[in-house]
Amino acid sequence: MKLVIIGDALVSSATLRDAAKDIDFPGRDESELDVVSYEWYSDLEKEKFQEKILLIEKNGPEAVEIPAGVTEALKDADYLLVHIAPVSKSMLESASKLKLIGTCRGGLEHIALNSVKEKNITLIHVIRNAEPVADFTLSLMYAETRNIARAHHEIKNGKWRKSFSNDEHKTVLANHTVGLIGLGYIGKLVAKRLNALGVRVIAHDPFIDKSLIIKEGLRVELLDMDSVISQSDILSLHMRLTPETENIINKDVFNKMKAGSYIINTARAGMVHKADLIDALKNRRIAGAALDVSWDEPISPDDPLLQLDNVTLTPHIAGDTIDAIPKAPYLLKTVLNDYFKTGHSDMLIIQ
Repeated sequence: MKLVIIGDALVSSATLRDAAKDIDFPGRDESELDVVSYEWYSDLEKEKFQEKILLIEKNGPEAVEIPAGVTEALKDADYLLVHIAPVSKSMLESASKLKLIGTCRGGLEHIALNSVKEKNITLIHVIRNAEPVADFTLSLMYAETRNIARAHHEIKNGKWRKSFSNDEHKTVLANHTVGLIGLGYIGKLVAKRLNALGVRVIAHDPFIDKSLIIKEGLRVELLDMDSVISQSDILSLHMRLTPETENIINKDVFNKMKAGSYIINTARAGMVHKADLIDALKNRRIAGAALDVSWDEPISPDDPLLQLDNVTLTPHIAGDTIDAIPKAPYLLKTVLNDYFKTGHSDMLIIQ
């Protein structure tokens, strides 16, 4: 039985190997596990490595180099574990025995998904920063609806500003209805936090079984998308970016939202039609927006979003905590062991 591991500048192959020691791969008792490790730009400084990540997130796994020797190693590999190293079409073409890919991150831009489906390879991921992103999502709700960030900005610039464009809509969070578009792992964590705060939560996710939500003890009303859009005071996005979800939040959506409503995005910028969002904010069609993701990172100094006084922007840091990434391989270990034991997983993408 052969396992190929590819580490990188954020999650080393040594950490992945350590976590793999306790993964109960099927048949491991009868066969010795041969582990082969590779590194993908592990020697780069964090800032330079982020450039590689952006290339993958924008253009997919074919846009970057793959580790030397890994294609050959995959020819007789049974399992592959990575963080954000590319899993390209050319790599998978050689992987005739590969049964499963495990990746310890939420986004899947680094994986050639069509090739994975064509070869019937099981794909499991973990959202390593789900807790930090859920916390940050709530933070953005408070920051935007109560003008926390912009009030701070004004004070730093010598102004004692106490009046803002959303004054007629300001109220406590518990008076808002929060709509979640996407009720996956992060969406559920956001709902759990909102439940504890006594906030009404509605959601749309065509892939969620209502009985499972009830079983998990979440108080969430599952509605069609139009109902969630029209009833929400705060609309928070928690979908994956796919060809089907690209620009799904557009002019039609903004026209259906309440006049005093807000949109929160800690997922992917591409799900929102940028020009339509800017138009909705400029014309006060909605009260405001809080975005941790941008269409271009870093954001351009002449970006029109920077001229608006009803948007809160952060530089894609929702999941950036000291413990989220280092713990990711061990979270993947737990998820894989659960999958091998039960045959089911919330983190299963392809089977």
